[in-house]
Amino acid sequence: MHSFIYDIPTKLFFGDLDYSQLSKVIKQYGNNLLLVYGGESIKRNGLYEIIVETCLQTGIDISELSGVRPNPDIRTVREGIVICREKGIEVVLAVGGGSVIDVAKWIAAGVYVDFDPWDFFSKWAPVKKALPIITVVTISGTGSEMDCSGVINNCETNDKIGRSDYHIFPKASFLDPNLTKTVNRYHTACGAIDIFSHVVEVYFNLNRDLDMFDCVMESIMRTVLKYAPIALADPTDYEARANLMWSAPWAINGLTVGSKKQSWSSHKIEHQLSAYYPITHGEGIAIIMINWLKYCLNEKTVHKYAQFGKNVFSIQAERSEMAIALESISRLETFCFETLKLRRHLSDLGVGTDYFSEMANKACFSTAINGFITLKPEDVEAILQMSL
Repeated sequence: MHSFIYDIPTKLFFGDLDYSQLSKVIKQYGNNLLLVYGGESIKRNGLYEIIVETCLQTGIDISELSGVRPNPDIRTVREGIVICREKGIEVVLAVGGGSVIDVAKWIAAGVYVDFDPWDFFSKWAPVKKALPIITVVTISGTGSEMDCSGVINNCETNDKIGRSDYHIFPKASFLDPNLTKTVNRYHTACGAIDIFSHVVEVYFNLNRDLDMFDCVMESIMRTVLKYAPIALADPTDYEARANLMWSAPWAINGLTVGSKKQSWSSHKIEHQLSAYYPITHGEGIAIIMINWLKYCLNEKTVHKYAQFGKNVFSIQAERSEMAIALESISRLETFCFETLKLRRHLSDLGVGTDYFSEMANKACFSTAINGFITLKPEDVEAILQMSL
């Protein structure tokens, strides 16, 4: 293994919160706030009123950007940048899930540049700095509340691209499991598998690293396997909701990366799907992840599957590595499609083969994904065909 640096500047407030700290945190960075959120759910559950009253009582001026949709489009980012410049915004508050937080991040960065924000993704234009970002999380899944990444769609070009930069780490995030009790069964399931998939992308790796990292990842995966079914059976179960909510940021904030090389292969493939089709990321990633794991299994990689099977699913070690590997994939398949009841095939989501070649080339940036195993465009297309 090689040396590495770990630096996470995000402060987390976790538990049964009263939000008395929210306005204090905001005022550390300014008094002119852009509130970014999605639909009407935060108004129905009373969260919107709590946040607005808390801010107004402490002299914080609020501008709003609502209507952020899943797989958020770059046009929403542009709209937010205009508001920030016109209103002299000093702080961006994202209230919602990953899509809302990702939009807020790129608005915060886009304010400080004189080029179109899509250039961050299409040209890898530099991020100079960003407005302070604070989040209030309403669904467990992406972990965007404690990482420096954001994924944005361009509906005009059918591109969905993620990018990371230290400047867009949130300054603080508020995680109250009570807010997730009203999340419906489908989105709870999608969020749970999103958490799991973030760990899988790092765990299935041939680079040698600290054993402690694998132990942490195995613990997070076991936590999702244990508590997602409980949350589905009883949406009001605080312990289940809390365990999922705390797992989400630690699955993706870089804690377990160490010095490993990684390329997030299945995410690169799924991003192409949700760039072309209006599918939920969690459901798409479940299908792709399973078939990616099947495609990557060979004599060189089998030991990692065997470790996964023994330490995550408690499969008996006396069996051959290949037998353990195959059963571990089967058990994960059962979890995704029978326990969580997500759909098993891309065709169930209305996806056809029309764009597979295009998607494969985009996923590989026309060359290859150098991940757990190297995937060329023809390999990605094969995984997409397996997923139909």
